[in-house]
Amino acid sequence: MSRAFLVVMDSVGIGGATDADQFFNGNMPDTGANTLAHIAQACAAGRAEEGRSGPLRLPNLDALGLGAATRLASNADTPGLNADPVGFWAVAEEHSKGKDTPSGHWELAGLPVPWDWSYFPDQRPSFPENLVGKITNVGSIEGILGNCHASGTQIINELGALHMHTGFPICYTSADSVFQVAAHEHSFGLARLLEFCEAIAPILHAQKVGRVIARPFVGDAENGFTRTTNRKDFAITPPSLILTNWVQDAGRHVYGVGKIGDIFSMQGIDEVRKGADVQLMQHLSDLVDTAEDGSLTFANFVEFDSLYGHRRDISGYARALEWFDTELGKLIPKLRPDDLLLLTADHGNDPSWVGTDHTRERVPVLCHGLGKGQAGLVNFVDVGATVAAHLDVTGLGPGRSFV
Repeated sequence: MSRAFLVVMDSVGIGGATDADQFFNGNMPDTGANTLAHIAQACAAGRAEEGRSGPLRLPNLDALGLGAATRLASNADTPGLNADPVGFWAVAEEHSKGKDTPSGHWELAGLPVPWDWSYFPDQRPSFPENLVGKITNVGSIEGILGNCHASGTQIINELGALHMHTGFPICYTSADSVFQVAAHEHSFGLARLLEFCEAIAPILHAQKVGRVIARPFVGDAENGFTRTTNRKDFAITPPSLILTNWVQDAGRHVYGVGKIGDIFSMQGIDEVRKGADVQLMQHLSDLVDTAEDGSLTFANFVEFDSLYGHRRDISGYARALEWFDTELGKLIPKLRPDDLLLLTADHGNDPSWVGTDHTRERVPVLCHGLGKGQAGLVNFVDVGATVAAHLDVTGLGPGRSFV
């Protein structure tokens, strides 16, 4: 019985979204944003030399069709990525009205988001007074810090010491539909932070705010503050069955690697494995060795997005892509002949772009295990349908298998 490994390279977009003009970073529309092509162009021009050097080197991803997909998506130059693909590839377009993690993942799993997300204004304060009152009451706290749009790393450096002194959690948001809560793992307590986020999540979900995110950190004012890997997302539960449910309901085992369990509120997930991306790659490698016949492994590698895209770090993003490609080269030879490895993304986050937000882009769909060929332009929902078809599981969403 076949297995499937669905891997999301978080934010590795390839430009070309037809509705990019409707999405913004500040006052600038995302028209022309292209995460992968702009990184490749910067590398070729010698503008990504920190910790690496020269043209972008992704031989394994390019062999599966990454360069070809980028050129089809956006007609962009892809220096260093000019292979004649030996894998099966496509370009996927999103239709949900969001360029965020839940929108992208839900739609990849077969469910376009059936509503408009709620967002908080980029002003101080960002959160309405009545919402703050509900949160402090339900969460049994006396007050909050922050109450604004902010970078997570910057705001803990700005308010970390005051947080430790007052005991007030740091609450902030971004251009995504999120309510984020940062607190010190020791002075506030990790368990207390998670309990607080779980308690307030229903209040935010009722307003169609997609996620409450616990952002624990450690450190002190003298030595600096650092976020830990104990992040946890409390997301709205998908309102309909998704790929993970289809597979689980067919009696198969479903593994979530990374934040997949959080994104889908554990719907259809049997087992979760977490960690930093280096650890996640080891988890994925272990599952290639051990996952049962007929199983689905659904993985998300977040650090392209969280460490480099949002921080507009082109060199760092390029390093992460090259590391991932090297590890992929070790992984592919271990796959069984009837396995499907499908690599894709959930949105863009062009590190050369203005602002710090995601960018609206098409994404690559790169397949090992389907032979050589291409499906052209497909929809996000077709990814879930294709995985379901490979596993011989009935897909209940609107997508269609592209093979």
